[in-house]
Amino acid sequence: MTQSPPTQADQDETRDAPFDPARQQRIGLTLAVAIILAWGIVHVGAVFFFPLTWSRAPLAMGVVALQTWLYVGLFIIAHDCMHGSLVPFKPWANRAIGQLCLGLYAGFGFDALNRAHHRHHRHSGTAADPDFDDHPPYGFWRWFFKFFVTYFSWTQVALILAVYGVYVFGFGVSPVNALVFWGIPGLLSALQLFTFGTYLPHKPDSAGFADRHNARTNAFPTLLSLLTCFHFGYHHEHHLYPTVPWWRLPDMRAK
Repeated sequence: MTQSPPTQADQDETRDAPFDPARQQRIGLTLAVAIILAWGIVHVGAVFFFPLTWSRAPLAMGVVALQTWLYVGLFIIAHDCMHGSLVPFKPWANRAIGQLCLGLYAGFGFDALNRAHHRHHRHSGTAADPDFDDHPPYGFWRWFFKFFVTYFSWTQVALILAVYGVYVFGFGVSPVNALVFWGIPGLLSALQLFTFGTYLPHKPDSAGFADRHNARTNAFPTLLSLLTCFHFGYHHEHHLYPTVPWWRLPDMRAK
C-alpha cells in the first residue's frame, strides 16, 4: 500500500519545493544507510559486548544518548518514506525501507502508521488528529500518554517482550544490558519524538498559529535542531512542504 493521496485541501495549502530527484535519492539513501548501520553497530556492540560496571557508567550514559538519537533517526527515515521523499516516485522502495526502519524501531507496521500520519496532516491540531490531545490545558504527560497508547499496541508490547526473551534466554545477553541499551533508548526516543516533533510544534498557546496547519517552528540553530529531532522541529515548514526530506528542512526554514 502506498501513501494516502493528498486531498484537494492538502494540495491547496501545501507547497512544492523544486528538487532534483536523483540527487535527493542519492543523498537520502546515503544518510539512511549511515543511520541504520550506525544504529545496528551501536545496538549489537552495546547489548552484546558492553561490560556494564559502575566505572563505565558515564560511557554507558553516552551510548544510551547516542542510541536514543539513532532510534529517532530510524523513525525520521520511515517518516520520509511515508511522504515518498526518501526515494522519489518509487513507492515500493519507500514502503520497504520504511517498514525496515519501523520494524527495527519497535515492530510497527508501516501501513497503519502511514495512514495515521496522513490523518495528522489532513486534520492537524483538531479532534480528528490522532497525534493531538484536544483537552486544555494540554498537559505534557496526559498528551504523551495518549500519544503513546495510540501507537504502542499490545502487539508491539508482545513483540518487544519476545525479542527481549530471545536476547536473554536465547543468546545469553545480560538482562541489564538489554534493558539499558535497547529498552531505555527506545522509550527515550519516543519521548524525544513526542517533545520536539509533536508537543512543542502543536501545543496551542495565546500566540496562536499562522494557518490551518496548527504548527510552529522552533528557533533552534541547525546543529541543535539536528540533535533534538533531525530537524523535525522545523515543523511548520514540514507541514507546508511535506514531501521535503528531513535534511532539506533547514533550507525551507531559511526561505
